[in-house]
Amino acid sequence: MRVRAVLLAIPLLLLAACGSGGDSTETTATGTTSSSAAATLGPTVPPATAVADPVPADQMPTVSGAFGEKPTLTFPEGSPPSLQRVVLSEGTGPMVESSDWLVTNYLGQIWGGEVFDNSYDRGATSTFQIGVRAVVPGWDTGLVGVPVGSRVLLSLPPADGYGSAGNSGAGIGGTDTLVFVVDIVNAIGPDQGGQADATPEPTPAGAPEISGALGARPSITIPAGLAEPTEQSVAVLARGTGAPIVDNSQVLAQYVAVDWTGESAGSTWPATEGENQTTGGTGPQQLPVQAGTPFEGLVGVPLGSRVLVTIPGQAATTGTSAQPAQPAVVAVMDLLAQ
Repeated sequence: MRVRAVLLAIPLLLLAACGSGGDSTETTATGTTSSSAAATLGPTVPPATAVADPVPADQMPTVSGAFGEKPTLTFPEGSPPSLQRVVLSEGTGPMVESSDWLVTNYLGQIWGGEVFDNSYDRGATSTFQIGVRAVVPGWDTGLVGVPVGSRVLLSLPPADGYGSAGNSGAGIGGTDTLVFVVDIVNAIGPDQGGQADATPEPTPAGAPEISGALGARPSITIPAGLAEPTEQSVAVLARGTGAPIVDNSQVLAQYVAVDWTGESAGSTWPATEGENQTTGGTGPQQLPVQAGTPFEGLVGVPLGSRVLVTIPGQAATTGTSAQPAQPAVVAVMDLLAQ
């Protein structure tokens, strides 16, 4: 899959807070070990690959508050247990699968210590990919297989969190056990598109031909003789009903892109059965919505929408960093989460 440089340069957002060994103060998940002995709970022990057998309830923190509300934790006396998962309230949605993108609210607290991060006070959910080592190991282990709509309590020994390095930016030491309460708001799989019931809007004049049902992978055709755009633009093709996208954020999007010659410039949509697998992507990606990017015009567009993003071509350059001319690129994007 060839992706135009302007899109290729946009990295997946790996929430540094959630990543093992990250420095961000927006910290999240971990997990693992097998007994309460110091030797098996130490920060040099490898992360667990499964949650441990449940311990008695009086050995785990108690949690107040309902799904969607900021929780309060009360800790018991004694040492923390091995990697534990307690489903405090079970949702009725689909089971979380490895590689899904999760939309969550969460609170993280050091066992017996301070809260180091929570999304409730920020008033915004956090979106990250699960099961692909983009978050601390205990989240990958503890959140897969839980129904959407659940509130989950995770207790993560050091090896399942930030390991022996800890996370100095969040005040987490290398021997700290971390406790998280996670509300799983949504899970977005690799084939998910925008709203199938989004309200179509007129395609702008001079735009390529767009086909394909809403909620499914679209196709883009550049008609012969269609004038190449000279300005960057964003146009809504179908308006969803989700929250409006805010500036200086990340949006999770599914997209197909072609250049003005009609050649593919990349796709996040997985290849379908019988299709050349090299032409498909691996699912949605997070893209930055901020000034100076091709996506700054997404501010205010509701989630669930399908949009047309146009990126002008680039003239050839000469000299030591000479680059050939590049045609304009157009992308159809389904906006899934923020």
